[in-house]
Amino acid sequence: MPELPEVETIRRDLEPEITGRIVTKVTIYKPDIVLPPGDPDSLRRRVRGRRITSVARRAKYLLFFLEDGPVLQVQLRMSGRFALGRERPDPGEFRHIAAELELDDGRTLYYDDVRRLGGFRLLDREEWEREEARLGPEPLEPEYGAADLGGALQTTRSPVKNALMDQRRIAGIGNIYAAEALYRAGVDPRRPGRELDEDEVALLHRALRSVLREALQAAGTSFQNYRAVNGRSGSFQHSLRVYGREGEPCGNCDTPIEKIVQAGRSTFFCPSCQV
Repeated sequence: MPELPEVETIRRDLEPEITGRIVTKVTIYKPDIVLPPGDPDSLRRRVRGRRITSVARRAKYLLFFLEDGPVLQVQLRMSGRFALGRERPDPGEFRHIAAELELDDGRTLYYDDVRRLGGFRLLDREEWEREEARLGPEPLEPEYGAADLGGALQTTRSPVKNALMDQRRIAGIGNIYAAEALYRAGVDPRRPGRELDEDEVALLHRALRSVLREALQAAGTSFQNYRAVNGRSGSFQHSLRVYGREGEPCGNCDTPIEKIVQAGRSTFFCPSCQV
């Protein structure tokens, strides 16, 4: 599932291209990509004719703010991706186009989703504000400090990796970057969040921010599904130190990387460096 670096990369690709454009037509080929309450006709009517005033990201959501209030919330989930152009994209790359938003400059924004686990929700501004209020702070904001991370961890007995992925505590972190940050900080992913001391929290805070910044510079991590706009791949997969490397030697100590399952997700770590 795309995490903060991947969704932010897509936002940066789209923002200068479609901000200020008017949506002249909306076509929904797969009605199930209109997320609950799921009314494709209502979404078409309310989006058509509106100007896109800004493109934003909050946590793992991509957001199209429309004039007069509505917010088109996009959840990419496992395989959602976008293409933008005057002609339909390469059918070899974009084979499962589920929706199209035609723009007033003659281009079309295509949404492709092979698994159709993601999709669109159209919210009133007040609905979005209520939903946003339930999300934790953004870890790359300048004011987000180690004390903020410590405050989010000190109240939970959950394993620290699970706590990092809790969007109510901190926004945008998923499986890949939680594992990578914990490795860089030397923290065992199984430890309860409340057991980390002040120095460990400071190390984890620095590691988390550095791994997210590096992933952003690399346009995210591309394995099977994630692509930025028009099929552009990320390259951070070449910099991963533990994620997906079960059995390979640790880059620091040569101990084989181990994999466990936490909350139904695979966790990769070094049993020697993360004691």
